[in-house]
Amino acid sequence: MLKIKHFIQESWLLIVASFAFGLLIAVASASLDARIKQNEKDKLDNLMKSLISDANDFQIAIEQAEIPGDRGRVETTDVYKALGEDGGVIGFAFVAVGAGFADKIKLVIAVDGKCEKFFGFKVLSSNETPGFGSKIKDDDPESDVDFADQFKGAPAQEFELIKTGKLEVIKKIDSQIVAISGATVSSDAVVKIFNMYTDKIREQLRQKGLIGDGK
Repeated sequence: MLKIKHFIQESWLLIVASFAFGLLIAVASASLDARIKQNEKDKLDNLMKSLISDANDFQIAIEQAEIPGDRGRVETTDVYKALGEDGGVIGFAFVAVGAGFADKIKLVIAVDGKCEKFFGFKVLSSNETPGFGSKIKDDDPESDVDFADQFKGAPAQEFELIKTGKLEVIKKIDSQIVAISGATVSSDAVVKIFNMYTDKIREQLRQKGLIGDGK
């Protein structure tokens, strides 16, 4: 009993200080978490606007849409509808996630109001290798065509990645995507993300009556 009393007398300041510091860390963490989420939301809004420049507003069309992935994994994402001046739907946008070379890649993908053609994509977050995999989001000064340009106006269907291609092949807008030289893994990751999400998002839009059934 005397040992316990002595311990409490000697360590009360340390106990109080530890509790106070722990509380401060918890408060700071909660504050930063809210700020990080708000910053990501602001970035998402800006990227959606850059993809669908004619949109006056973005509203959630499907909340927490479920996207079955590999190995039984299920991703969830909100699908936004882009509204034009007259209030009509001119497109849809959503965040799509997949494994890259170094870490997860988060893309913002946009399609037209019928889910037939892509407006393109922007990178929400990525840690791909600078100078190689990072070219999925950076313009390549040594190339006449930006990797992302191949997706603009492309049909909303399954893509095929090809490792090499002449300039005229790269510039052709179709379902074939030419990989970034030296960054095949990152290029393949982007294509896989598109292929994993496109049909599933389209089907859920149909189920909600937000697009036609294609008949």
